[in-house]
Amino acid sequence: MIRRTGLTALLALAALQGRPALAQGEVAQIPPLTGTRLDVTATAEVSRVPDVVRISAGVSTRAPTAAEALRQNAARMARVRAALTRAGIADRDVQTQSLNLTAITRNPERIDDGLDQDVVGYLASNDIIIRFREVSGSGRVLDALVAEGVNQIRGPILGFDNIEAARDEARTLAIANARARANLYAQALGMRVKRVVFVTEGASNRYDFSLSNSVTPASDTMIDPGGRRIPATVTVVFELE
Repeated sequence: MIRRTGLTALLALAALQGRPALAQGEVAQIPPLTGTRLDVTATAEVSRVPDVVRISAGVSTRAPTAAEALRQNAARMARVRAALTRAGIADRDVQTQSLNLTAITRNPERIDDGLDQDVVGYLASNDIIIRFREVSGSGRVLDALVAEGVNQIRGPILGFDNIEAARDEARTLAIANARARANLYAQALGMRVKRVVFVTEGASNRYDFSLSNSVTPASDTMIDPGGRRIPATVTVVFELE
């Protein structure tokens, strides 16, 4: 889109003008231009294979008393954590997600305003989040956890240990695309690009990760990381002459 000089921008890069940062909602003015204004919005993306997978794994135990349900749960979870240690999973990559103790009643739909609801047992559950940095070996570890008593698994969530490095590469490519397009417009108009007036970054289309329903992995579970596209969008205002 080409506009003549003296128009107001919705956003400006105040640092380029040596001015204080703008308050939220404040509108900046484009400095007077001696040439023609050109706004270019460009997008670029890079492809990466996820290098981190997160999985929620849990242990549920049922017993006649609350104390026994918790004791059995703690014993089973201790075996699970030992299996993680043997598999080379660092303590920093294991995090407690939730710990719950629930009374089991004969008539769970009945509400007696504090009266005895005929409790027949207790259910204890302990869920942890596990980060696997060796994605290809995570299925093998899950099989080992099931063998040690894990009876609830949700995931996987595939992601990146340092996504900003890849996003910076996409930003660099987006800027290059904007420059190339500006040169194209300038040549078509018999002009040249004089300078960059300001740059803004658009909202990135971040990859959304979601947990699947509970599953019980079979023997030799495989997790295929596939590839993910990481985008970046920039708007650059050029001055042509």
